[in-house]
Amino acid sequence: MAISRQTQDLLAKGDFEAVEDEWLAHLEEDPHDLDHFVGVARALVGHGQPGRASNLLEMLAGELAGRQSHRIRLNLLRRAGEIFHSTPEALHASILATLSALYGGGPSFQGLAETVGLLRATHDVPKTWEKVERLESLVAFELGEIVFMEGKGAGRVVEVNLQLQTFRVEIPGLPKMAVGFRAAPKLLKRLNGDHFLHRKLTRREELAAIAKEEPPELLRILLCSYDGPLTATEIKRDLAGLVPDSAWTSWWTAARRHSQVVVSGAGSRQTYSWAASNEHALASVWKAFEKADPRKKIDLYRREGGRDEELRERMEEVLSAVASRAVASDPSLALEMWLALDKDGRAPDGEPWSASALLATRPDPRHLIIGVEDRALRERAYLLLRQLREDWSRHFAAALLKEDDARTLELLTSALAEEDPGAFGRFFDTVLAQPAKSPAAFVWLAEQAAEHSEIRARSPLRLFQQILGALSLNELAPYRASRVMALFDSGSTVPRLLAHLSEDEAARAWEAVDRAGYLETYRRDDLKRAIELRFPLLRAVEEVLPLYGLPATLEARRAELHQILAKEIPANRKAIEEARAMGDLRENFEYKSARQRHEYLTSRAAELKIQLDRARPLDLATIDPSEVRIGTTLELAGDGETSTLSILGPWESDPDAGIVSYESELGQSLLGKKVGDLAELGGGVLEIRGIRVYGG
Repeated sequence: MAISRQTQDLLAKGDFEAVEDEWLAHLEEDPHDLDHFVGVARALVGHGQPGRASNLLEMLAGELAGRQSHRIRLNLLRRAGEIFHSTPEALHASILATLSALYGGGPSFQGLAETVGLLRATHDVPKTWEKVERLESLVAFELGEIVFMEGKGAGRVVEVNLQLQTFRVEIPGLPKMAVGFRAAPKLLKRLNGDHFLHRKLTRREELAAIAKEEPPELLRILLCSYDGPLTATEIKRDLAGLVPDSAWTSWWTAARRHSQVVVSGAGSRQTYSWAASNEHALASVWKAFEKADPRKKIDLYRREGGRDEELRERMEEVLSAVASRAVASDPSLALEMWLALDKDGRAPDGEPWSASALLATRPDPRHLIIGVEDRALRERAYLLLRQLREDWSRHFAAALLKEDDARTLELLTSALAEEDPGAFGRFFDTVLAQPAKSPAAFVWLAEQAAEHSEIRARSPLRLFQQILGALSLNELAPYRASRVMALFDSGSTVPRLLAHLSEDEAARAWEAVDRAGYLETYRRDDLKRAIELRFPLLRAVEEVLPLYGLPATLEARRAELHQILAKEIPANRKAIEEARAMGDLRENFEYKSARQRHEYLTSRAAELKIQLDRARPLDLATIDPSEVRIGTTLELAGDGETSTLSILGPWESDPDAGIVSYESELGQSLLGKKVGDLAELGGGVLEIRGIRVYGG
């Protein structure tokens, strides 16, 4: 207990009159200092002065009651009530009187006190305090109180039902909800009158006026109502009805520019808080900058450096020092820091980590630039590369296959179109041949085809088939729901490709759609109808064509289907349930990942079922190698070089290993040719020198 040295000396001397004088002086100065008063009272009891201690505490209790400090008086009773009350019943009566002074104005106080049993067993002091805690947990939700329920919002208590022991809560836009007395302390939180959500319910017009006239002030009220920072999503949720959606962007831009708004984190997890002053805000930013990893330092410099010139200069010194150390171990980081400083015209010249030093001397600057994580800075690096090097177009063409941002891909292709018109065609052919190797580039290319007929006309059937195939590729899973599926919408790429197909190509497109089990039924049916409308002769030809494959390949596909149905889908269902149990699905990465995995597994299983229904084993023993057939290997020669190429089913296709599908354009063009015939491959003409059964 907090007893001063002077009081301890007086107690040791037995000068209790002086102790009392000191007590009275302190009572005038700070009657709320319970640590001192309770400590002195217990010391007096220990020195054989219980009566004096009782009188002094009773005097303190009276002073607190006179000052309307009923909550502190209740705490005094909890800590030392037995000293100045002769019986448990007397203490109980004092506790009840104090509670009445605190909460007696509420219409439900008396009923709640009876419900928790506070009026019974007045002799059992420990039980009395348990009942007090229970009562206080309930009176917080008195009739008319404004409360908050997680996931629901703020509302008002409109009924206290003592018989059913429930609170009825009315939250705008939701049906009235009944919350039991036992659950209420866990589910509900009482909001004080200054809280933003309390004011939104009780003083809405006042906040609406502030929203129009002083956006930063409304943001201050909101942020200061919470113990921790808020995300932009949470802020927008609370401001619903005060700031219209149509005005949100301009309002938010104006509000968050205030110098006392402190931003933390990045991306969707970026949070906002309100600093006590500009100085506090600057100190918070600097503290965050010091703790941040190197790339977060770049983000903070770009976002917060404009707050204060001195702060900007301190940040620049740190970035320069980090870049100097990183130039050998992580040159992409050093380049990114130089670009960030250069954007503000503050990058130092002549440093080994400058753009001119790094980009002009590296044998393959493409890898250096791709390592720059910020898109805008990466684009700036590409533009500098074009200025610094004559061989920039070669590096641009190589970067196209690795870039994953649509705007950056647009920049690279536009620049190449000016310098080397044929480069785009080579890029198209490379990406179309193997979408899984450049998934971002493939999706971007497919999207571009919706607007540019020259892209659609280049290889319409192949693009059509590859878009369908992309739905089942793991590598394209991040793009499937948001971008690949959109390619099938009316007016997008897939429907527009139909105008560029010949009748023979349309038949093959129809077959590709028919076996695309991973495509939703309604989309598949719509596409088939669209093809039939454009090519009426196809309506009579709906036979299911066989799908040939090696016996081992067919068996592997059957095993894969069994694995998915018997093991992977059940395990995935369990993972979904476990992830759902973690809470808020909007920010639940595990749940989203499990759902995405479920989507892939079900679509893959449907695709395999349809394909296996059509599958026919390829019997190599029956194949006649007198001409190119499915299951043969060709020996090719031309320009002094020889090579081999095998024709197998779509499941065995591996162009890098010299195996092509009989369904591909190349495979179709080779079927039926004989020894001595010429074949066009890779832009050249080769002679077929021999034909043999595959594997022989």
